[in-house]
Amino acid sequence: GLELSHCAGTNSLGPAGPWRSGGPCKMKRVRTVFKPEQLERLEQEFLKQQYMVGTERVDLAATLHLTETQVKVWFQNRRIKWRKQSMEQKAAKLSQFGVIQPASADSTDSKEHEEDTVDVEL
Repeated sequence: GLELSHCAGTNSLGPAGPWRSGGPCKMKRVRTVFKPEQLERLEQEFLKQQYMVGTERVDLAATLHLTETQVKVWFQNRRIKWRKQSMEQKAAKLSQFGVIQPASADSTDSKEHEEDTVDVEL
């Protein structure tokens, strides 16, 4: 689950949620730690389909005792990881055959994948 980080000068009367604010501290979300069983199920679902939407996401979140947003963000981050691994495998294959990739081939079009770069929970 989510826990709030506390720092000096922050009182406990602040807004409830995964964010902390106030005083000299910057807003920071504490990272969600998934249980091994949750990760196993999320990975199984990702192998079936890379995009989980609507009632499927709601049902999975309820089954795993997570919020819908946690499931959504996990899938977004998992797609990014999958793309990165695919690029690395492709680069490794090309380097085996002595083909040198231009430097720009490593970067993806940020506008194309903009929705997948979110690592924030609301």
